Amino acid sequence: MKKVAVIGLGLIGGSLAVDIKREFDSSIVGVDTNPENAKKALDLGFVDSIDTIGNLTNVDVVIIATPVDTISTIAIKVLDVVNDDALVFDVGSVKVEICKTLAKHQKRKNFLAAHPIAGTEFSGPNAAIINLFKGKVNIICELEKTNRQIANKAFDIFDKLGMEYKYMSPVEHDRHIAYVSHLSHVSSIMLGKTVLGIEKSEQNIFDMAGSGFESTVRLAKSSPNTWTPIFTQNKQNLLTALESYIKNLIEFKNLLKDDDADKIHQTMSEANHLRKVLKG
Repeated sequence: MKKVAVIGLGLIGGSLAVDIKREFDSSIVGVDTNPENAKKALDLGFVDSIDTIGNLTNVDVVIIATPVDTISTIAIKVLDVVNDDALVFDVGSVKVEICKTLAKHQKRKNFLAAHPIAGTEFSGPNAAIINLFKGKVNIICELEKTNRQIANKAFDIFDKLGMEYKYMSPVEHDRHIAYVSHLSHVSSIMLGKTVLGIEKSEQNIFDMAGSGFESTVRLAKSSPNTWTPIFTQNKQNLLTALESYIKNLIEFKNLLKDDDADKIHQTMSEANHLRKVLKG
């Protein structure tokens, strides 16, 4: 893997570049529409040069780490110019639209739909982290549509970076991720919005916020540029998740209104089952 291109030099793209450069001693070509991000990535040293999509004709691997609403368009442009044995993979957290758009591309065999479940609430080149993907699950969709030899390049990368695998269809992926990831972000954002709306003193929020509040609203600090497209691309699944969540919030509100301590205790006990689920 002599030459690897990374399109989108933020948290995920930057972290992949850092680890691939270290593990494979690859030359990393950066592509980013934001000149400041491109310069910062060069200054930080996790890319060796900056180029454009049209010039990615002789790279071994292209990683697309841009907002999900841009991935399909970028992937088409990349597949149009890369050589016949190049690997192209994305890391987007919504898969149905991407896989549907690329289904009939003449170089579909060169593309792998992937979603490493890793990240923080920070964004931009400065957010890149060494070993971000170690021990993290990487969801692979439609592996059967990727040429096996080309896919093996991806698994070489994923193995070296310490990822684990899970396989599912794009439809399954988008439905499950709406509940375990996208809903969590909405919940965090709305909690932050609620507190900011009620508690007018920022100093009080700073002084009185405990670790529970801080950890719960951590995701509210995520980039709107990244997450707005995720929410809209996975709209139907997220709406279904929100309906269930809102129903449970209303039920809890009514239990509190009725002073039903026994039911509140029962509700919390049932939710405690997550200890076992997340442990195992």
